[in-house]
Amino acid sequence: MPAEGDPIRCCIAGGGPAGMMLATLLARAGVDVLVLEKHADFLRDFRGDTIHPSTLEIVHELGWLDAFLELPHQKVSELRALVGSLPVTVADFRHLPTRCKFVAFMPQWDFLNFLTLRAARYPGFRLWMRAEATDLLEESGRVVGVRVSTGEGQRDVRADLVVAADGRHSVLRERAGLAIEELGAPMDVLWFRLSRRPDDPSAAMGQFGAGRIFIMLNRGDYWQCGYVIAKGTLESIRARGLDAFREQVALAAPWMRDRTTELREWSDVSLLTVRVDRLLRWYRPGLLCIGDAAHAMSPVGGVGINLAIQDAVAAANLLAGPLAERRVTVADLDRVQRRRELPTRVIQRFQVIVQKRVIVAVLGTTAPPRPSLLLRLLLRLPGLPRLPARLIGLGIRPEHVRTPEAPLNRAGRAG
Repeated sequence: MPAEGDPIRCCIAGGGPAGMMLATLLARAGVDVLVLEKHADFLRDFRGDTIHPSTLEIVHELGWLDAFLELPHQKVSELRALVGSLPVTVADFRHLPTRCKFVAFMPQWDFLNFLTLRAARYPGFRLWMRAEATDLLEESGRVVGVRVSTGEGQRDVRADLVVAADGRHSVLRERAGLAIEELGAPMDVLWFRLSRRPDDPSAAMGQFGAGRIFIMLNRGDYWQCGYVIAKGTLESIRARGLDAFREQVALAAPWMRDRTTELREWSDVSLLTVRVDRLLRWYRPGLLCIGDAAHAMSPVGGVGINLAIQDAVAAANLLAGPLAERRVTVADLDRVQRRRELPTRVIQRFQVIVQKRVIVAVLGTTAPPRPSLLLRLLLRLPGLPRLPARLIGLGIRPEHVRTPEAPLNRAGRAG
């Protein structure tokens, strides 16, 4: 641990995909970095578990792809939906200009553990578990560190740069008083598990029925299921009882009816509160927000993790040099926002359009859904699913690793 009052180069609040990717790249470049993770481990259900082709490309550029793909995962080359009884291929990743032409479904804790083990090879990397950043330290209008609650009590950590990667409910974003633009979300999602059998379909899928949207992600021996509900309706759903909810799930996926009894109590169902927002400015002197702390994403397209990791790569590319020389300026932080703001705005605009024109339309009626113009085009034009695949799989302005690697000593550690 750094001595009290002894500043480190970079302190990252949040050990999620954005925070861990940024820490790994900075440590690999020889920059001292400390990650604060408030939990005791990474084992948390119903987090985003999609590793997109652009992220797999980054892992390849780091030389770690073969080892990464040895971890248990499922490959999804197409995203499919069932609109009423009509099957539709929404996105086809098989033609992307990347080494991996698929989305890998992998538990997020495996991904984070993988990054942690790679980062730990470099002596500048430190990770504190059960350490929560609770406030900012400021001097003369500049952020100079964070106040941290640990298992041993409270302590202050000073840093040349603090990075808030602590998610859509970011404490540091709130403490910094940064202005937020709310874009709105008309739905929330109820997440739960149902067992998967050997003769079940293998592909991830979405089902759009009369007033219902149901998503199923293949996680090997179980389905990770998402039941989309109109925002603000959770209490009324609970008031009708768990049996009524099981029946709604059975109507959405009749072939899984006999498995709905696996939902024994409401604690088996987790609520994902959907928000779509973004900061007007992602930084203050000494502080940068990335990932969901800078822009909370809708689950539409499952691109939140992908966008957060792209933020981390861009931040590492632009800040590793200034951090190494202890000369990070507001102009450096502004360059990160300018690099990543256009991709964020484009993806969020796409998500808001889908929310308004598809999700609201389906949830707001009890009639069987009618294929929209876009879905009809997807059916008629065989090459069209390549376009959403590029938006989902690569995004706008995909990032590449530009940071150098610090030399490794004979023990396999940077030195």
